[in-house]
Amino acid sequence: MLNVFTLANGRLFQEEIDAPEALAHVAPVWVDLEAPTAQEKGWIQARFELTIPENIVDDDLEESARFYEEDNGELHIRSDFLIDDGETPRNVRVAFILHHNVLFSVHSEDLPVFRLLRLRARRIPAMIEDAKDVLLKLYDADAEYSADALEGIYDALEKVSARVLKQDVDDHAAGEALSAIAHQEDLNGRIRRNVMDTRRAVSFMMRSRLLNAEQFEEARQIMRDIDSLDSHTAFLFDKINFLMDATVGFININQNKIIKIFSVASVAMLPPTLIASIYGMNFQHMPELTQTWGYPFALGLMLASVAAPLIYFRRKGWMR
Repeated sequence: MLNVFTLANGRLFQEEIDAPEALAHVAPVWVDLEAPTAQEKGWIQARFELTIPENIVDDDLEESARFYEEDNGELHIRSDFLIDDGETPRNVRVAFILHHNVLFSVHSEDLPVFRLLRLRARRIPAMIEDAKDVLLKLYDADAEYSADALEGIYDALEKVSARVLKQDVDDHAAGEALSAIAHQEDLNGRIRRNVMDTRRAVSFMMRSRLLNAEQFEEARQIMRDIDSLDSHTAFLFDKINFLMDATVGFININQNKIIKIFSVASVAMLPPTLIASIYGMNFQHMPELTQTWGYPFALGLMLASVAAPLIYFRRKGWMR
């Protein structure tokens, strides 16, 4: 999908391009390519004299391969953007190219941050003045989206805390709590990675000397917002680890209760086993063996030897 965005009366207008002729007479400030085909890349090359490599959204983590400026003035930035859909949170790589005052973005799927910027730019006049504003506003919206996702983690962990810390937790509830905690831990880690990547990208833009004074101040504000998010992610990691340890502790307690029951049962069965072993001996002079009351006497003695330890354990509170 190929979308171009033009500025008119201080507002951002979107147009979906389905033929090369539609590109001929537009002067976009932003060209967004979502999962572009080879044909659409050819249209971009013919219209803007810009070649988009096949591996432009690869996973190379080296800064020299993700943030650089060409000799012809092209600015290349590759950043990760978060998608938190409630089921499979993920980071999606986006490649930005700033070419002749036009921002080109290439990514594999639609992103919430991009939708948010498009909505705001249509409603707020004079929000965007050039391509660099588009890029900065995307990073600003990305930081805000990460903050919203962190608030969602707070809410989810509060629900887990209510289940784990305020109720008797059985193994089923503990298993559900562990699954929820693991999901939030994964999301928190992705947010931290996303925030770290945004900081690197904004820092590179500030060092590139392409921003004017107002844009530079906006970039500094984005960096301050990111710094505040860092402390939140660190706090959430500590809270997640605490809840994880508490849940595992409850599972261990439940398992210890089961082991305690088996231990009590095995101890209670030792005396009757001893009695049965005694009367199983083949000695000649065992007077109880010749008495009519011998068999019920042995059974009664076994029952009494079982009951006595159980009563003792119950009074001590070891069976609770």
